[in-house]
Amino acid sequence: MNFKTPLRAGLVGAVLAATTAVALAQTAAAPAAPVPNKGDTAFMMSSTVLVLLMTIPGLALFYGGLVRSKNMLSVLTQVFAIVCMVSLLWVIYGYSLAFTHGGGLNDFVGGFSKAFLRGVDGNSVAATFSNGVVIPEYVYICFQMTFACITPALIVGAFAERIKFSALMLFTALWVTFIYFPMAHMVWYWGGPDAVGNAAKAVAEAGPDAKAAATAALDAVNADAGMLFKWGALDFAGGTVVHINAGIAGLVGCMLLGKRVGYGKDLMAPHSLTMTLIGAALLWVGWFGFNAGSNLEANGTAALAMMNTFVATAAAALGWLFVEWAAKGKPSLLGMVSGAVAGLVAVTPAAGFAGPMGSIVLGLVAGAVCFVFCSTVKNALGYDDSLDVFGIHCVGGIIGALATGILVNQALGGGGIPDYVSKPGELVTAAYEFGPAFVAQAKAVLFTLVFSGVGSLILYKIVDVVVGLRVTTDQEREGLDIAEHGERAYSM
Repeated sequence: MNFKTPLRAGLVGAVLAATTAVALAQTAAAPAAPVPNKGDTAFMMSSTVLVLLMTIPGLALFYGGLVRSKNMLSVLTQVFAIVCMVSLLWVIYGYSLAFTHGGGLNDFVGGFSKAFLRGVDGNSVAATFSNGVVIPEYVYICFQMTFACITPALIVGAFAERIKFSALMLFTALWVTFIYFPMAHMVWYWGGPDAVGNAAKAVAEAGPDAKAAATAALDAVNADAGMLFKWGALDFAGGTVVHINAGIAGLVGCMLLGKRVGYGKDLMAPHSLTMTLIGAALLWVGWFGFNAGSNLEANGTAALAMMNTFVATAAAALGWLFVEWAAKGKPSLLGMVSGAVAGLVAVTPAAGFAGPMGSIVLGLVAGAVCFVFCSTVKNALGYDDSLDVFGIHCVGGIIGALATGILVNQALGGGGIPDYVSKPGELVTAAYEFGPAFVAQAKAVLFTLVFSGVGSLILYKIVDVVVGLRVTTDQEREGLDIAEHGERAYSM
């Protein structure tokens, strides 16, 4: 009788059973990769569409109603064309420059590893702000695309009624490439909560011999972020990236192009405040996607951002209204909707960090201060910012960015500064310190003003040399609808 074969078979079976058991144990021990939640995905898709709505038709109608009727169509065309062009630039290389590792330039800009959306498919995911929560990467790309589209479109209002269409298109392509994409990277690019949490957990669990290596790995994860993010600057939905960035670029542009023909002499009243109100209302509706959607998931923080977007906007509209009423003797619709936009701008960086009562105070301050800049300061300095892009977006963005460093304090009803390290795998809040928090915000504001201001100046000069910035005096008098586009907004 041969005992070797059954013995060998028994040994092989035992080994296989043991190996299988170990593999199963390891599989059970390893956490499953997170998958997108359908609710979060639907929320983010809806938010993305809302941000597109606030641009076209919202911003287009808001700006279009504020210009003279002979320039209405030109503004609509400019905003729509910017959205189309930037959408394509974003998927070709913009997303990659904003949200990938940039090698030696990683503090300032990303690389080209995801140019043409290379490596992205329907199964790719993007991190949110909670450990173990992700959304489809395509949704994240689309959401951030809408931000890239509206930001240069905001600049249009500063030099409306006098810029060449060819100059605007060339400037926009250059500006998003060299200003917007790097700013988005510097403020919003980081490794994500799971990368930080896992590295922090490894440090907590490491033995004495492995502690140094684990700490170095955590430091490397934290270092893989944009410069302003590493400074500790808080920008929930785009105070620096969108509003200060666009506002200072608009101021530089309107000063370089010079005043409109007849400015200060001819009547340049808005041709349709009805259109302006419709546009402002669409902006407010779309801004819920802008602010609440910036949380990247449907939870309590998104609800807080939604609440703040309601109350700060209402407070700013009334703040502007009553200050203007006291100063000029009559409350105006234009003032009220301008105040509403100022409130939306100011609450943008604070939307998920401030509490509702703090947001009301922020809105009141923004409405009053932006009114002063759009009237007294603008008249004193004599610049022709056609639709008050600087006075509302830049000034409102500065107020909001600085206030975020104060209102984030939980003692004032704020949500606190996120901390992913002290309790790995959980989102807790760090101890609030006024000095570091406010200084980080101030540094971010100053950097954005200098980077975008100087960078935009250089780009305007390049465009002026290549195609020229301004239409001729005759074309300006005729109106850009006919002179630039050969058609009219209205047929009488």
